[in-house]
Amino acid sequence: MATAEIISIGNELLLGDVLDTNSHWLCRQLTGLGARVQRVTMVRDDPAAIGEVVLGALARAPDLLLTCGGLGPTADDLTLSAMAAALHRPLTLHPEAEAMVRATYTSLAARGLVQEATLTEARRKMAYLPQGAEPLHNPIGAAPGVLLQWGSTTLICLPGVPEEMKGIFTTSLTPLLGTRLGRAIFVERILTVNCGDESALAPMVDQTARHHPTVYIKSRARPYGEGVRLLITLSASGQEQAEVDSALDAAEQELTRRLSDAGIPIVDRRVI
Repeated sequence: MATAEIISIGNELLLGDVLDTNSHWLCRQLTGLGARVQRVTMVRDDPAAIGEVVLGALARAPDLLLTCGGLGPTADDLTLSAMAAALHRPLTLHPEAEAMVRATYTSLAARGLVQEATLTEARRKMAYLPQGAEPLHNPIGAAPGVLLQWGSTTLICLPGVPEEMKGIFTTSLTPLLGTRLGRAIFVERILTVNCGDESALAPMVDQTARHHPTVYIKSRARPYGEGVRLLITLSASGQEQAEVDSALDAAEQELTRRLSDAGIPIVDRRVI
């Protein structure tokens, strides 16, 4: 199974001004494609800190390393310059990236969304990439994504604006991820049980999980209260749909039997 790490970059995240929904969305997408996300790191807009976490992740050699944030035109958008310094790669103007940025502002100006299309230094800043990197078309905004192969790790830099990040991921990255991750299937089943005490579920969940090591089984805690119903998730990944379904069927059947024996009814079931 391919492995992945995510680095979210931005002072606003660590100040609590902005909720990091990007990492959550990426975790769901990568898991759904059959990758295992091993770590998510959050770091300030500080060149030394960014370089440190990037080098630390590359030392672990995940198949994919994704960064979010810091690709824009302002002075505190430091991701690419910090990465270039950490990797000892010069930061150079990339002609294709420059053409992408120019085309975006030409289109924005034609639509009256910006006053003029001139490629200012602030705008051109978004076209400077570490040597050896390639730009990824951004269908929503101006800052291209960035793709760089570093040993066995495919390093992908995405904008922090959620719509832009998702736009690049779902368009420009689709062919690459299909090749890099191969063919994989991820399925999650969610059971809602009429029980508000997670400690009562723990023995049944733990015993079932031990019998089915290829299925991840987890109860989700909630505050105690009248009428509270807890969720139990069962998830598995594999190369074949039948293989995944078979593993989940066996685990769900055992868990359902244990719940029934304990007098705990399942009131809802969903498959994601």
